[in-house]
Amino acid sequence: MTEYLAKMEEKGFEELVLLHDTETGLKGAIAIHSTALGPALGGTRMWTYPSEEEAVDDVMCLACGMSYKAAAADLPLGGGKGVIIGDPGRDKCEELFSCYGRFVEHLNGRFITAADMGIEENDLDCIRKETRHVVGGTEIGSPSPFTAYGVWKGIKACAEEVYGSPNLEDKVIAVQGVGSVGAALCGSLAGEGARLLVSDLDQNRVKQAVTTFGATAVDTDQIIFRECDIFVPCGIGGVINEQTLSHLKCNIVAGAANNVIKEEGLGAALKERGILYAPDYIINAGGLIFVEMRRQGERDEEKIRQLIARIEGRLKELFSRSREQNLLPEEAANIYAEEKLGKR
Repeated sequence: MTEYLAKMEEKGFEELVLLHDTETGLKGAIAIHSTALGPALGGTRMWTYPSEEEAVDDVMCLACGMSYKAAAADLPLGGGKGVIIGDPGRDKCEELFSCYGRFVEHLNGRFITAADMGIEENDLDCIRKETRHVVGGTEIGSPSPFTAYGVWKGIKACAEEVYGSPNLEDKVIAVQGVGSVGAALCGSLAGEGARLLVSDLDQNRVKQAVTTFGATAVDTDQIIFRECDIFVPCGIGGVINEQTLSHLKCNIVAGAANNVIKEEGLGAALKERGILYAPDYIINAGGLIFVEMRRQGERDEEKIRQLIARIEGRLKELFSRSREQNLLPEEAANIYAEEKLGKR
């Protein structure tokens, strides 16, 4: 307990709620990092964590990222996140999600949830039966295509920074994870003529990407080590770590995954190797922008896409600032977000 209180104090967390229900078997957590700019909005993730401690660490890290993501995207939101410990392919049931919805309702609007990895739109429908504080579901639609759209725009900004042009034709792009976001992103990349390498734990997804986009399948434990122009992580976080960094054979790391860099200090190591890193909470903000616009009642998808397209310009601005001030891109992003949060 002391360890988590210290982490909360260090990172400025407002609330950490541990969830347990004997009847449904629900175990999880909700973290509220900040409500300085508005209610803490963040998706709920369902995942088979190796331990309960790792689940809590993940939800805290993700919630902090959501505060920065919302602030950097100029949204009137704070940052929060929820996790449910379990196998999304085996442990889902209506009772579990109804129970989780009651926990969300108890927070009285301080936390608003949406879909994240392992949670689908029909799951949100079950959560909504017990709480008003949820955005998404089968009636509203999935944010995944909008996350993918923003990442595509962000990758183009990265390509312009590194190669002098946003054109992705003939660029070799390795996409790690071809779920709902990764697959939609592959469509945009293939449409530009990029040559795709893909991997996923679900081989059916890989086969679909190969058939639909002409991608080349790569083993999941090898995708990060393949020679490519751009490495695009679209699954679990922490893929850039002390074990993998030295084996990277790319010029750009830019993807939809949260918390791509596992340990502090590795961003500097990426820069030393000449690899450009697109801060994850900047490039993957498209889904959050979609969810917030839906929450505000906006239904015009073209207007929403226009807002998401600003990610490209925002990254260009951050890359310029990082060059001029000799900062890492993530340092420039943090300063930008903290200015919005009133921490500077």
